[in-house]
Amino acid sequence: MSEPGDLLDEVKFLTVTEVADLMRVSKMTVYRLVHNGEIAAVRVGRSFRVPESAVKTYLSEALQTDD
Repeated sequence: MSEPGDLLDEVKFLTVTEVADLMRVSKMTVYRLVHNGEIAAVRVGRSFRVPESAVKTYLSEALQTDD
C-alpha cells in the first residue's frame, strides 16, 4: 500500500501564469476557471497552484464536448 506522500511525489503543480501560457489564454481566464470550479487548484497563501493533471483533464473534456 502506498503512503499518502507518495501521491504528492507524482503531482506537478503549475502557476496561474504557466497554465495561461500553456492554454494560450489570459491569467484572468485561468482565475475565472479556478473560481468557477472548472479547474481544480490549491491555494497557497494568496496564490493558486494548479495540478498539471487538472489542466489535462479540463482540456480533454473541453475537446470532447466540442465535437
